[in-house]
Amino acid sequence: MVVMVTVTVILNGELLIPTVGGDGASGVMAGVVYRGRGHNMRGSLSIPLPSPPLPPPASRLACLAAATLAFLVGVAVGVTLPLVLTVPPLAPLHAPPRHVPAPDTITEGGEGLAVTAPLHTWAPPPATTSVTPTAAPPNITESPAAAALLWPANVTGWTAENTIVDEDEDGEGEGLALLENEVYWGAAVEAALPRGFPDSEVEAWRRLTRRQAVARLEDGCGRMQNRLVTFTNGTRSCCRYRQNHDQIQGEIFSFYLSRILGLTNVPPSALSVVRAGAWQWSGVGGQLALAQWAEERPVVMTRFVEDLAPAHIPVPLRPSRRRLHPLEVETWEPRDLAGLAELAQWSDLIVFDYLTANLDRVVNNLYNMQWNPGMMEAPAHNLARHAPSGLLVFLDNESGLLHGYRLLDKYETFHASLLNALCVFRRSTAERVRRLVAARDVGDRLRKMFRRHEPDLQDVLPSIPEKSVKILNERLTNVHKQISRCERMYRNS
Repeated sequence: MVVMVTVTVILNGELLIPTVGGDGASGVMAGVVYRGRGHNMRGSLSIPLPSPPLPPPASRLACLAAATLAFLVGVAVGVTLPLVLTVPPLAPLHAPPRHVPAPDTITEGGEGLAVTAPLHTWAPPPATTSVTPTAAPPNITESPAAAALLWPANVTGWTAENTIVDEDEDGEGEGLALLENEVYWGAAVEAALPRGFPDSEVEAWRRLTRRQAVARLEDGCGRMQNRLVTFTNGTRSCCRYRQNHDQIQGEIFSFYLSRILGLTNVPPSALSVVRAGAWQWSGVGGQLALAQWAEERPVVMTRFVEDLAPAHIPVPLRPSRRRLHPLEVETWEPRDLAGLAELAQWSDLIVFDYLTANLDRVVNNLYNMQWNPGMMEAPAHNLARHAPSGLLVFLDNESGLLHGYRLLDKYETFHASLLNALCVFRRSTAERVRRLVAARDVGDRLRKMFRRHEPDLQDVLPSIPEKSVKILNERLTNVHKQISRCERMYRNS
């Protein structure tokens, strides 16, 4: 490139515009003189300045192509990145099929307690999309197969295999078989019960909680330190964290007891351990710190259930002289099988909460009546109703078996009042109670389930204490006595 330097000199009215062309060596000067006086100079002078050389056409085309490619890559990344990072939601609940398959046999409680369950095993389908965690060990991308949401066909006017309407020639119904042997729910009601969480769903949940990494922690699920967990495949869990072990023990052993009793209303639950450096938690280390979760603490992961609505206490159980006896069933609208199926679930709930001494559910409503007389009309605490299917979901059982047992002196009056109000039972539940009372092995069964399902947590969480087992056996005996008393009372009437 040539560098042009221009110097202007005025001498005796003459304008000298020399131009120095430097080539790095000589300084040759070429002078241009414009003659005339400074005050009346006329004319114009134009000196062309050199411009930088233009790049060749090939270089310009290369630059244009590079700029275009960079723009297209930026657009592609901007559109694709949100889609990749977005966690897919849970699969929606399926519409009910028109036919009900054969019932499952619930056997998780151990040998000797296998009882064929009626159509009482509902579970929401897990998400089927699987995303492999980047830091996970091999073979962890398996997610449980989606389970169908099964419903009883034609609940309001059951006309399936168990026909309950016996019409005469005039077409008028003669009644419904709502009770058997006076104190047990009849086949029509049993068949109308919504499905719950069968053993297959429970086992699938255990596998998922061990093979999926945690993608996100959010506030939610009740108590302040609980978190709503989202796994990498989109499945969600209510994760229970406590400083004290007894509430974690209460939650998981209450769940085990529900399986032993054949009750499928408690959502699947499994244990885990908080380890920020482990593959399962490594992606949410900052969120663990914000939640103030300590290392090596056991947590309970319970399956998140959608479409839940408040559950209200049945009218026969609201007054101070509450009772759910055969007379209350006989005066119920016989074609309201959905309402009767809910009452049958309440009979299981009363037995379950009495055995565990759960003080965070209906007992909570009873206790608070001293300040609010309308508490029994309010929704039951820690109980929800799955709106599409009618399943009662027993939530938050952490006070059972340990914490509730320590407070029996304060709350036993409320527990006993609910048990004494009940004189209609599900036959399968009553049979389980009888066998447990005869064998007195409920403690062994609970501990066996803990060892079988949580072999790696034996040093992290203590098993159920012997003192709790003793109290549980006493309460099983009390339930058995109540069932026997009701049988004598109504079979002789």
